[in-house]
Amino acid sequence: MNSQLCYTAAFEPAEEGGYIVTFPAIPGLATQGETLVEARAMAADCLRAYLESLRKDEELVRQL
Repeated sequence: MNSQLCYTAAFEPAEEGGYIVTFPAIPGLATQGETLVEARAMAADCLRAYLESLRKDEELVRQL
């Protein structure tokens, strides 16, 4: 079964330039990019890595 998850990403201009990206549903998860295009790509990668780490942690707990 293939499931799809949707998360809101908030893009804010950084004082020093570029954009800071946060995920309101996931406190503490953030990334940044120099351009909006780069920030969007970094956000997708950041969220993908976070969700993958949760999946791996779940597998480790099942093995215990």
